[in-house]
Amino acid sequence: MGLDGEVWRLMRREEVLGEIVIDEADFPWLHGHFIPTPTFGEVRPWFDESLALMEAEEYQQFDTAYDRIANTLSLVAPSGAVAEFLLHISDDRAWFRWSDEPFEDG
Repeated sequence: MGLDGEVWRLMRREEVLGEIVIDEADFPWLHGHFIPTPTFGEVRPWFDESLALMEAEEYQQFDTAYDRIANTLSLVAPSGAVAEFLLHISDDRAWFRWSDEPFEDG
């Protein structure tokens, strides 16, 4: 795919919360090394909670918890912000899928 080494940014408005350096593409997921900024600590609990709920297969609670991430944060590709994304972060790893169009509900 030619994405290795690309840097994606996790943003809160104009503030960079972290960078993801892509090192693996497994369609539709991209994986990479996550480099947090000091302010990422303010939202880290959101990612911890959503990942725990997903792993526990508590999908309805996951959707509710993840809405806070999706409604507050943005993911920016090298070419610009994406319309929608599903991002997981654990320690120094991040994996996500994204779309230039909103995901279909369903």
